[in-house]
Amino acid sequence: RLLCFVVNGNGLPNETEICATLQKEFALTTILVNRNSERTNVILGRRTRTVLGPGVIEDTLAGVPLRMGVHEFYQVNTPAAEVLYAKAREYAGLKPDDFLLDLYCGMGTIGLSMLADCKRLVGVEVVPQAVEGAKETAARLGLDADRADFRCQDAGAAAAQLAAEGARPDVIVVDPPRKGCDETTLSAVVQMSPRRVVYVSCNPVTLARDLATLTKLGYKAEGFTPVDMFPHTEHIETVCALSKLEIHRKKPSGKR
Repeated sequence: RLLCFVVNGNGLPNETEICATLQKEFALTTILVNRNSERTNVILGRRTRTVLGPGVIEDTLAGVPLRMGVHEFYQVNTPAAEVLYAKAREYAGLKPDDFLLDLYCGMGTIGLSMLADCKRLVGVEVVPQAVEGAKETAARLGLDADRADFRCQDAGAAAAQLAAEGARPDVIVVDPPRKGCDETTLSAVVQMSPRRVVYVSCNPVTLARDLATLTKLGYKAEGFTPVDMFPHTEHIETVCALSKLEIHRKKPSGKR
């Protein structure tokens, strides 16, 4: 259990006594204080310090051992997350020599959970702390960068760069935030021409929008699985499998 105070200042009054009491009462592993003095809708500020404990907590999700602080995205309903990731792995249908691209990869959990099925993984995430966490996890698993490479970039920019470099992943997984994928990302995904796209979504509205775009660009949705990640709310996560349509155009015969 990790507790993080977000404060508009340098700390809490009677901070040491408050943290010691809370640690004892709730069996906390670590307590952090994050400073955010910005007037925005972003919850966390850039500066975080550890008050008690190691500053991280540990968990294993879908067979992947993880260490996380407060900046890394993590599914709090881990039993449902394992169901979701298992379905994503099934939909990916990876083969031993495949190259897997994991966009919006967070701490790399989805990609690393599938790595046993393929040859190479590249993960892309814009949050530096999450990328560092993914690299540390890969190192603990004995994976070098040739097997599991994690990059700190915007998903759309990275996808466009990979497409321009001629990268040809066999399967692409996308797990975007609620706003979905932007046009740059979807265009680059199609340009790289993977045989399968696995789309993990926390927002059915943007999922439908992005699937409409991918359908126009030559992909067909083959399966949908909703997962009740947030019981007793209207929110769900959905994993969708898409495959590339092979379009065969016949050359016209004779003259008009």
